[in-house]
Amino acid sequence: MSIYVGNLDYAVEEDDLKEVFADYGTVKRVYLPMDRETNRKRGFGFVEMANEGEEEKAIEALDGASWMGREMRVNKARPREEK
Repeated sequence: MSIYVGNLDYAVEEDDLKEVFADYGTVKRVYLPMDRETNRKRGFGFVEMANEGEEEKAIEALDGASWMGREMRVNKARPREEK
């Protein structure tokens, strides 16, 4: 399971996001997708934590929190839809 983190500043790096989520448990992986055409970050990312309890604690604490001048949207990631 992973966590969707939206409305991120484009300057956010994977280590920045890992540091924020580490307060709520063990971060296994952070992924910030890049736009294929512009090669810039897309303003959202995904965080995987060690267990579901840690994920829920992080979602509850960080959804709507202000970070780097933006209000983060944090929730469980939905499976990717087929096009």
